[in-house]
Amino acid sequence: MAFPRLNALSFWLLLFGGVVFYSTLFFHPPSAGWWSYPPLSESLYSPSGGQDAWIFLIHITGISSLVGAINFYATIVNMRAPGMSWNRLPLFVWTLLVYAVLLIIALPVVAAAVTMLLTDRHFGTHFFDPDRPRVPGVVAAPVLVLRPPEVYIMILPGFGIISEVIPVFSRKPIFGYKAIAASTVVIAFLATLVWATTCSPRRSRSSCSVSSC
Repeated sequence: MAFPRLNALSFWLLLFGGVVFYSTLFFHPPSAGWWSYPPLSESLYSPSGGQDAWIFLIHITGISSLVGAINFYATIVNMRAPGMSWNRLPLFVWTLLVYAVLLIIALPVVAAAVTMLLTDRHFGTHFFDPDRPRVPGVVAAPVLVLRPPEVYIMILPGFGIISEVIPVFSRKPIFGYKAIAASTVVIAFLATLVWATTCSPRRSRSSCSVSSC
């Protein structure tokens, strides 16, 4: 990896975030579920520190994934073997590169969303309050902003593994290498477009709901 210490930081942040979060199971676990739908995740219905621990988990593991994605991107772009051009890059590495770019784009937005939830809980803001005017484009739950690109963030490395395993066991070169690499980039581009238009500011307040996101 380009930055070994950054790689270690990514691991330890992930471990620390998991320990902090799962320790709440012995005290006050978060009661709003994985999606943390308001108003259940607001301080009125989840007054314990478990929900704040969930927000802290999202921040810590988000930083972990972000620095790991930066490390992957820097390694693939700057540390390829001599003679390994973009046209000779393994398909699994292509999917890791696109996966890293998606994480770099999406995770800061998720961090901003859970920070808005934190200010709703402790500082009297109303970003996720359906009964108050809110910022145009803010969705009904903070983690929903990750939902469109998250699907492809999880599945693209799996596609890359399949693209490497099948040619090895069939003892034949992959068919349509350039098309597969290009389609991986296009998938990420379309996922970003879906994410940006899921709850755009042009939509009415009623249409920007949980069901539409």
